[in-house]
Amino acid sequence: MSSEDVTRRLAQVRERVAAACAAAGRGADEVRVLLASKTVDVATVRAALLADAAAREAGSTGAPVLLGENRVQELVAKAPALVDLAPTWHVIGPLQSNKVNAALRWASAVESVADDALARRLSDRVQGRAVPLDVWVQVNVSGEASKHGAHPGTAADLAVRVAALPGLRLAGFMTVGARSDDEGVVRAGFALLRAVRDEVVRSGAPGTGDAHGLSMGMSNDLEVAVAEGATVVRVGTAVFGSRPAPAAVPGA
Repeated sequence: MSSEDVTRRLAQVRERVAAACAAAGRGADEVRVLLASKTVDVATVRAALLADAAAREAGSTGAPVLLGENRVQELVAKAPALVDLAPTWHVIGPLQSNKVNAALRWASAVESVADDALARRLSDRVQGRAVPLDVWVQVNVSGEASKHGAHPGTAADLAVRVAALPGLRLAGFMTVGARSDDEGVVRAGFALLRAVRDEVVRSGAPGTGDAHGLSMGMSNDLEVAVAEGATVVRVGTAVFGSRPAPAAVPGA
């Protein structure tokens, strides 16, 4: 895909987010765009970052895009080549404990914390840092077996435990919306994540005061997510086009 195409498609996503925010009575600056760069080559990701920077220099009020990787192998391969642009990287896929050290060399946030074991591993690795690691508890709101995440009924308790761990900052909650053509089903899942978030923030438990983030909504359902309170939408296809699924990588 050409850099012109990337620029045009990113602008369209920005317009969609702004329109969704306006329809929901929210400010466009309340929602950040995270570019999911799975299988996307470095040159194309660089084009997106440069297009985003140029738009902001031209007067766009949106915050810089975030970058998200599902696989640590791709993160460590791309990040060194983009370090001059100083992007903010999030891990948005399941993170195995043996990949934590590699991920933390580049990522400033992990959005896929779904159990105590990973949370403790992250805490052990970041203690002593000047800046805490932002973590998001991933919740499987759809109940689909193919999706990663904590059960909605246990997610609040997990989040409270995660928030209490040293070196971590509970930034919010993440989910992948239901695979359904029924907007009501998708919306209900996003509303459920918001309810989990609200329960945790209202609890007053240590470390939960900053957990307002809701990372939900992708290329096909970002408008519904924004209507239900998303603060981050994760967009891949809408900017980078359809991509073939990567080949399975042992230990990924």
